[in-house]
Amino acid sequence: MATAIPSFHALSDHELLAAIERLAHDERRATVTLIRSLIELDVRRLYLGEGYPSLFVYCTQALRLSEHAAYNRIEVARAGRRHPRLLAALDRGSINLTAARLLSSHLTPENCERVLEAARHKNKRQVEEIVASLRPLPDVPAVVRKLPSPPIRAAALSSLPANRAVTAAPTAIPPAAPSSARSAGHTVSPAPKPTVTPLAPERYRIQFTATRATHDKLRRAQELLRHVVPNGDPAEIFDRALTLLLKDLERTRLAAVAKPKSSRGVADGSRHIPADVKRAVWARDEGRCAFVGSRGRCTERGFLEWHHVTPFAAGGLATVDNIQVRCASHNRYEATLFFGDDSPRLAVDRAEVST
Repeated sequence: MATAIPSFHALSDHELLAAIERLAHDERRATVTLIRSLIELDVRRLYLGEGYPSLFVYCTQALRLSEHAAYNRIEVARAGRRHPRLLAALDRGSINLTAARLLSSHLTPENCERVLEAARHKNKRQVEEIVASLRPLPDVPAVVRKLPSPPIRAAALSSLPANRAVTAAPTAIPPAAPSSARSAGHTVSPAPKPTVTPLAPERYRIQFTATRATHDKLRRAQELLRHVVPNGDPAEIFDRALTLLLKDLERTRLAAVAKPKSSRGVADGSRHIPADVKRAVWARDEGRCAFVGSRGRCTERGFLEWHHVTPFAAGGLATVDNIQVRCASHNRYEATLFFGDDSPRLAVDRAEVST
């Protein structure tokens, strides 16, 4: 019997939010119930009698779960059998399924309660850092190597430029596909995503693919820094480069300078935000969106803009009291609340400087 799919169009905003929260809670409860049932199924090994050689094959073929979904649920089920607190935390919503799977192989009777409390409401990256503290890994060797040519059809070889992809990373990574090959519609291996993985407390593996030009810049920097970095360690060079980059970005976007000049004020009718106002607002708002919703303050630290509390078009001045940091989404949202969706003022009253 098919279950009718409800319509949400007629719900008010409040009713829709309440319905979504209820559905998310029901989904989490259903997931935990499924995991508990898989524990018992695994203990009885009922999948064998059904004609499946393993619980994983049963989940992917009989239950039609994706391989990733099956793996997550089986790992958490087997860990939950040893540590019931794990399933209880998952049921409460204090950790999600991904966090439960990451922690599953690192829980012991001695650390279970402490680790689950540390992982409470943490995102994947934060949980990975907890795992790294439980099982520190040694530093990886620095490796810079040319990537092999990606597998493509022979007919496409003549249209491709010479391989220019290199790795500037501490570990070897799979081959990357040149962008020109992708744009031409050829069959190539997908480029690996850049990764930042905790190895131990305060130690990370950073991995990405660089162009030949970036590779040549790195080699040149290694040559020029031999007197202070004799081994040419890429990690040390990238740290120095990022330090200079951040200093330049903070100077140009946040007006963070060693010797600030006194402000000359703002001319009438100008949207210009003085440097001293930017510095004060950025420090006060702690470099994150200052929008406060019904559930608390926004946590976004990227795509930030300067926001007029009283819009410039409505006479708002570029003062510390009237300027706040907003992410792009909340800046547009507040402009929409003030001017309406279709107002021509909406486009012109957004912050002119993004940080």
